[in-house]
Amino acid sequence: MSATVSSAALSAPTADGVSVGVPHVEAGGVPGAGRVLPTRAELAAVLPWPGLRRGSTVAVHGSVSLLFALLSEATANGSWATVVGLPGINLAAAAEAGVSLERLAVVPRPGSDPAGVIAALLDGVDLVVVGGTGQVLDADARRLSARARNRGSVLLPFGRWPGAEVQLRCSGARWRGLGHGHGHLRERDVTVSAEGRGAASKPRSCRLLLPSRDGSLAGVEERPAARAHLRAVAG
Repeated sequence: MSATVSSAALSAPTADGVSVGVPHVEAGGVPGAGRVLPTRAELAAVLPWPGLRRGSTVAVHGSVSLLFALLSEATANGSWATVVGLPGINLAAAAEAGVSLERLAVVPRPGSDPAGVIAALLDGVDLVVVGGTGQVLDADARRLSARARNRGSVLLPFGRWPGAEVQLRCSGARWRGLGHGHGHLRERDVTVSAEGRGAASKPRSCRLLLPSRDGSLAGVEERPAARAHLRAVAG
């Protein structure tokens, strides 16, 4: 297994040469049980909790920018994150999106036992992003979600994941910035939708700029003409 860590090695050694920080264990033996890690307010609008609930599994489909947006607020507020099985991840884009790189570890190729590597990381890292989800057996995926619940970590598979509580998707992408045959792509207008089970059984969606002009996430401002049209319809 090869691993790249964006800052000094994390503290507690585990199997396969992976090192992770050990979180504070609260009453009941579950780290941070019942708490949420912060997210941008724009994303909290589509999640069933006011942030990323510790112990949850949130599957992200088709958008690395959305992954970065989910990590940005938590890492900026002191949480550790790791990305497993995404060898082509763009750290410059992650930084532009607001991810704190000094709190991000990258394991591009987890080797022949990805489930074992993911399990070790869930024992001590707040947020664990998993790429190459097709290499994880369904039974292992369910066991890893159970481990995240027990350890108080947030599991963020990038792709299909049996038993995920929330499924996040981007659709209707429209790039802005090009004029009549000239200009630069500056921001992307997308619809972010969430569905799932339990607290997430009611579908939710919102429109966001992902990325916005500075590479981060922003809300979509409603245009005056659109507001006037809505008022006319309502009247």
